[in-house]
Amino acid sequence: MAWSRRHEPLSTTKVEDKAPKQPDIQYHPEEAKWKARTARRLAEDPTLPKTPLPAGFPQKLDSPLVWEAKDWTNPAQWEYVLNEEQLKEVDDAVKHFHALDKPFGHIAPETFPLPTLGPVLKDLSHQLHTGRGFFVLKTIPVDSYSREDNILIYAGLSSYVGNKRGVQDIDDSVLAHIKDLTQTHPLKTIGAPAYTTDKQVFHTDIGDIISLFVLETAAEGGVSRISSSWKVYNELAETRPDLIKTLSEPWPLDNFGRNPPYTTRPLLFYEDEKIIIQYARRIFTGFLGLPRSEGIPPITEAQAEALDTIHYLAEKYALGLSFEKGDVQYINNLSIFHGRDGYVDGAEKTRHLLRLWLRNDELAWKLPADLEPTWKKLYSSATPDSERFPPEPEIRNASKGGANYTSQ
Repeated sequence: MAWSRRHEPLSTTKVEDKAPKQPDIQYHPEEAKWKARTARRLAEDPTLPKTPLPAGFPQKLDSPLVWEAKDWTNPAQWEYVLNEEQLKEVDDAVKHFHALDKPFGHIAPETFPLPTLGPVLKDLSHQLHTGRGFFVLKTIPVDSYSREDNILIYAGLSSYVGNKRGVQDIDDSVLAHIKDLTQTHPLKTIGAPAYTTDKQVFHTDIGDIISLFVLETAAEGGVSRISSSWKVYNELAETRPDLIKTLSEPWPLDNFGRNPPYTTRPLLFYEDEKIIIQYARRIFTGFLGLPRSEGIPPITEAQAEALDTIHYLAEKYALGLSFEKGDVQYINNLSIFHGRDGYVDGAEKTRHLLRLWLRNDELAWKLPADLEPTWKKLYSSATPDSERFPPEPEIRNASKGGANYTSQ
């Protein structure tokens, strides 16, 4: 009996052709692709720039947190140089803590006393939450201390800026090392640019306050760059409100082989009259040993354009902070993007930073409900006795290449 054409099974090829595909986008943005995608999308729908903002989102933010590089004419505007008396207080605090014979998880203002510097640091924390959103401490004499004592000093100073340290790995590590490990680890084991010399595109970490302490600078390059996400928001709200809408809708976040395979949430929130953006580009593009997972929903063309647009706008308004050995950078991770230039290490100079994720309970912003579970785990899962401060670089489990690694 002859088959009727209408009863023939659909071609597998045709079904696959209609399935959504991941846009042509990689971790490292390509300006030509971004401009072409933008032109194509605007040609397909010229009404995009007339899209209404999501309900409740402001037309414009007016705050000290809205800034661009040209607003800062002198590093003295954001740098605080520790004087000899304050450095003597730090040295005395190191000796005081050692005399207590306590684990490093007990580092706090009570165990690391800084009689005159402590109040200064607490005042500077206000700058993070209600001022410009960043500052840099200069300059701790790194070479005068052991690795252990440099970690102690870093955590001690930071305890005045944020009273809670966020867990950065599954073993309750609250300290991370940012260092090129491509010379000692196979590339397939590295899934984040923090462990390479690559340029880092603009992104946010997890947590309220991101801090970096410079143990050593690179032989060349590696400039730290920060940019106001509130400034970027204002430009998007004025010129491309459709991308504000895209950023405020659920995105598929790759869990890189873990269970569940992906989760969804917006990247942009408006909470308690504050804009909050939380995203890392590699979660949508993959990086080295952690390519984008197969079998999970791809991002859309609109989302691909949004990723590139916020990167290039952040780059447009970014401020470069020249790191020196012994500097400590603090930024409001809820209102500032950060990135870095690529760099080259040398025989005598190998870039090495330490990182803390901090929270100041007194000054902390109200969080969107979508972020609260992550923050609770981040800041409440460890105890003073379980907190770990690894003295040498390790690749975080969430950034290891391959699948089936447990993440934060």
